[in-house]
Amino acid sequence: MNLFLFLLLSVFLSFIIFFLSFLLSSKQDDKEKLASYECGFNPFEDSRVEFDVKFYLVAILFIIFDLEVSFLFPFIVCFDQIGILGLEVMYFFLLILTFGFIYEWKKGALDWT
Repeated sequence: MNLFLFLLLSVFLSFIIFFLSFLLSSKQDDKEKLASYECGFNPFEDSRVEFDVKFYLVAILFIIFDLEVSFLFPFIVCFDQIGILGLEVMYFFLLILTFGFIYEWKKGALDWT
């Protein structure tokens, strides 16, 4: 019963905060709101110009390697319980990750130019 009341109260407060921020916020666009924000300067050409594929490739590789490193946290949390087999699995995972990084580096996928 307490959990239900807590859930009901949190949903109610969320709706109140959402609607108050909607009602009290400014609706007029100003110079700061309309300024370009991604690069810090106005675009030179049409926004439909094609980007180089390497931009997306580097971004995807960053996400992949970042997520793979996050898989190491379970090994760190239970390091004293995994035993020698778990340690070998972690080393194998790091070996595959290192070979993948070296392969991408040698192929030139991490170069911006």
